[in-house]
Amino acid sequence: MTKKVSFKLPSDNAAGATHGILVGDFNNWNTAEGIYLEKYEDGSFGAELVLTEGKTYEYRYLLSDGRWVNDNNKTRFVEAFGQTVENCVIDVPVTELAVAIKKSTKSAAKSTSKVPKVKAVAKTEDNLTLIAGINKNIQSVLKADGISTFKDLGKCTMKKLLMIVESAGLTEKANYHTTWTKQAKLAAADKWDELETLKKEIVSKK
Repeated sequence: MTKKVSFKLPSDNAAGATHGILVGDFNNWNTAEGIYLEKYEDGSFGAELVLTEGKTYEYRYLLSDGRWVNDNNKTRFVEAFGQTVENCVIDVPVTELAVAIKKSTKSAAKSTSKVPKVKAVAKTEDNLTLIAGINKNIQSVLKADGISTFKDLGKCTMKKLLMIVESAGLTEKANYHTTWTKQAKLAAADKWDELETLKKEIVSKK
């Protein structure tokens, strides 16, 4: 978050300058992008900037007479162009709102990390009665034999299917059993239009 910060150069520090600019980390010490200072009636200068909360900035004032001066804020000695320079330093405080938002964000992230990932559950059953010739009784017999999905049915041989329905005494009711595998493969592939066309062909041939 950002915060509006006020800078003020006392009149004693300005020493009669007519104008000046504010230069620092916030404009990469580029005098061409310096912040023009407003001169007040008491001879002091000031400016306002919007800076990032929680950060520390170094800065100085460049006056119209060519002097670099500091205000009465805390300072720090740094090396610049082979010389030791004393820059002003300002710490932009973090507001209570920013602290609250940061805590809330961390709390939300922590809660999210604790949420277990949902694993994809494999499909265990299909409605086999969508296959022409399979009624609910035959579907129950097939599922009892481990054939619960269209994919399972599509892998079966006609011989195995015939054995299953014969052992259940449902041979006479097992219509179109020779086409179940083909129908099931279309259903497993979600080719429902093709399946409907095939079912119409099968029924019309009976």
